Amino acid sequence: MTNTRRAGLLLALSTAAISGVAVFLNGNGVRAFGNASLYTTAKNIIAALVLLAVVAVGSRGGARLDRPSSPRQWLGLGAVAVIGGSVPFLLFFEGLARASSTQSAFLHKTLVVWVALLAVPLLGERLTWAHVGAIALLVAGQIGLVGGVSSALGSGELLILTATLLWAVEVVLAKKLLSGLSSWTVGVARMGGGSVVLVAWAVARGQAGKLLTMDATQWGWVLLTGVILAAYVATWFAALARAQALDVTAVLVLAALVTAGLQATVDGAALGPQLIWLAMLLAGGLIVSVQAWRARDPRTAVAAA
Repeated sequence: MTNTRRAGLLLALSTAAISGVAVFLNGNGVRAFGNASLYTTAKNIIAALVLLAVVAVGSRGGARLDRPSSPRQWLGLGAVAVIGGSVPFLLFFEGLARASSTQSAFLHKTLVVWVALLAVPLLGERLTWAHVGAIALLVAGQIGLVGGVSSALGSGELLILTATLLWAVEVVLAKKLLSGLSSWTVGVARMGGGSVVLVAWAVARGQAGKLLTMDATQWGWVLLTGVILAAYVATWFAALARAQALDVTAVLVLAALVTAGLQATVDGAALGPQLIWLAMLLAGGLIVSVQAWRARDPRTAVAAA
């Protein structure tokens, strides 16, 4: 159990690194593509295809799909596709078009707070004072990085907050499904089923044809970010299958460190003014990581996918 939990923590750290790269690239990719909803639809399709390809060739390495054994599992996978792999993406990108970038970044990073509020009563996870202190550091660090937040929420901010809340619900639902299904099953359901919903939305809006006429630049961004998204989903659900939802979600906030490093290296952004806030994020992440690594309660680990 201890090795399973520690493997989950290491996978969560990998997910955070992948997420940090993805955030940096998606900011450029959506601008180059020119249409946020079609961009996320296209890259989600690529991610689903990559996951299916890995399962097709990697069954001996543990990449397998499980057939749901009950209507509840089928319904759960369908819900993951809707509230995790499709609707929140549409809400999030529509919100980005209306809201300020600073408010958007902060609201999205409150995911750890909502997961904590849900995981304790619904999953029976243990919230310690160390968790509370770590989450406080993570939230304060994010507020500092975005230069403060406003209490006023416009339509864009509300869309992003709604998307974040849906993703929090997805984390809890996925955690329950992972007790009986492989992480690859949940990941493929999320991206494959979600892509079907996104394509249906594009058809309803009369924009689906544009997915077939993408130019070389658009294809380049979609392929790059789609592969990265597939890696994110694979490591994220594998981590969630092995460790507390609260722990892996808190560790995910460390993605901001990777994004800040890329912005400094590639874009020449100054890191000096951000160092104290980045240090707070690092401290919060370390507190959660050390506690999760040393924990001995076998109830916090589930069967590996």
